[in-house]
Amino acid sequence: MNSWQPEFPENAPADPRLRPTPDYGNLGPGSDAAQNYGLSQKTTVAARPNSAAGLRKKARLLHFAAILAGAGLAIASSAMGPSSQLWRKLGDLLATHGTSESSAATASERDLDRQKPQKQAEVLLERAVSRSQGANEEIAQRVDHWRGRLRWDSQLGALTTAALNSSDMKVRASGVEVQLAAYGLAKNELSLERLIEQADSPDHATKIWALWAIGLMGNRSVDAQRAVDVLAAHLKDSDEDSRRWAVEGLALVGADSTLPPLLQTMHDDPSPLVRERAACSVAQSGMFTHEQRLTAIPQLLSYTDDPSLDAQTHAWAFQALGDITGQHLPNDAAAWRSWYERSAK
Repeated sequence: MNSWQPEFPENAPADPRLRPTPDYGNLGPGSDAAQNYGLSQKTTVAARPNSAAGLRKKARLLHFAAILAGAGLAIASSAMGPSSQLWRKLGDLLATHGTSESSAATASERDLDRQKPQKQAEVLLERAVSRSQGANEEIAQRVDHWRGRLRWDSQLGALTTAALNSSDMKVRASGVEVQLAAYGLAKNELSLERLIEQADSPDHATKIWALWAIGLMGNRSVDAQRAVDVLAAHLKDSDEDSRRWAVEGLALVGADSTLPPLLQTMHDDPSPLVRERAACSVAQSGMFTHEQRLTAIPQLLSYTDDPSLDAQTHAWAFQALGDITGQHLPNDAAAWRSWYERSAK
């Protein structure tokens, strides 16, 4: 078994270089494939296009409310003076805030324990997306208990889409874990082999769901290289949609070995959609670390003025370079090469 798995240091901050992509994690058409794993509903992510943005907006509003509350206390202090009865009450409240916060957290966990697995998953994944401390660790502790006990619906779909769009790689990993639990997929080689068989299904919805799920399994170290090999083989499928979801699956695995086939697909695939998704996967989506993405720069540089590529693919190469490096250079191959040579010294 391949031992590769992503490492997320404790309390690691979000990587500001990972800018969310609006549609990453949306599984598109539904699939009945999950019925083989005991799920009662179709395996469909019915996420609204702005579901991730909505959750991030909610978190920002809560943060803004906290700032306003703090500012209000500061103004009250100045206006009323320290001897004011009201200010003394506020001072007492602030003095006991740490204890109250700890008690509230304990009560919150007790309340969560009394909830059904579905609600636990929803609450904790929303907390993770909102960057609540400890949420990812809570998911890791509980997710095996949830497996086979979750119902895949639009709410859970929206939350996992938001998680996979996060700039925090630990949140993305939580999204992967919750999806596998909701699909009822055990993280073992038997499950992977069944998915590989389904990826050859004549039923298209079953096939593309299996390609996505293979990527999820590979990301969690279930024979990752086997998952990569299978997904890479499907990059040669005749239909555009299958190739597109093979690309998405490879991005989910996030291993070093998935970058070459993604870059090759960006160059060679006849479909603009598939080429664009490959470029996006290399640049910012999926489960690649920033260091992994940096290794794609030389190949992307060669694509910027490759005469065999069309103007749109040249533009995607420039955009990918900008996303990975954070540099704001013109779409000029010479300018980018000059920058790269200087930065490499």
